[in-house]
Amino acid sequence: MVDVVFVLLLFFMASAGQQIKEGFFEIGLPSPGSTPEKPITTPILVDVDAQGNVFVNNEQKSASPKDRDLKSLEEFLTAAAKNSPDDPVIIRPNLEARHERVVDVLNACRLARVKKLSFG
Repeated sequence: MVDVVFVLLLFFMASAGQQIKEGFFEIGLPSPGSTPEKPITTPILVDVDAQGNVFVNNEQKSASPKDRDLKSLEEFLTAAAKNSPDDPVIIRPNLEARHERVVDVLNACRLARVKKLSFG
């Protein structure tokens, strides 16, 4: 019993001498008054349903699923890009939507010069 206590005492004494001291990092944190205010961005949600209809923020922007050029979508995105260019456009196609229709939406975004584009 005494041997076990002696071994434990030696172990703790040896490990206590090898403690690594943590260094202090001098990091310049920003003060509360110096942070620049980021403009609030509102995402533009573009939905493509299974029939090929295109909706922007729940408002229909395609005349019919056969409308390939999507002029109203392009005009809306162009105006939105001029007013607030930092707003992201999120395309959310239905799982049953045709890929051709999603490419039409991507072409409308390209013509409107959308800079922030993603899929949701």
